[in-house]
Amino acid sequence: MTAEELLAAYAAGERNFSGVNLREANLGKTDLSRADLSGANLSGAYFKHSDLSGANLSGANLSKAFLIGADLSGAVLSGAVLSEANLSGAKLSGANQDGVIR
Repeated sequence: MTAEELLAAYAAGERNFSGVNLREANLGKTDLSRADLSGANLSGAYFKHSDLSGANLSGANLSKAFLIGADLSGAVLSGAVLSEANLSGAKLSGANQDGVIR
């Protein structure tokens, strides 16, 4: 699945993208609130100023991802890999960070 396909499916009402491979995808300034991206490969993906509030990112690989200014409030990050991810200015209020690998 490409970033464009994911965004089109999201716009059509789809929310389950569990296990998707979007390594190094450009998803900056997008709205993916409440999306299920559990177990997804998002390593190196670009999410600058994106809305991921309430998203399920449990077990997702977000290593080296750019989450600068992203809204992750209320997101589920349990078991997610965030090593070398850039979270500068990211909103993490209410996010479940249990077992996050940094």
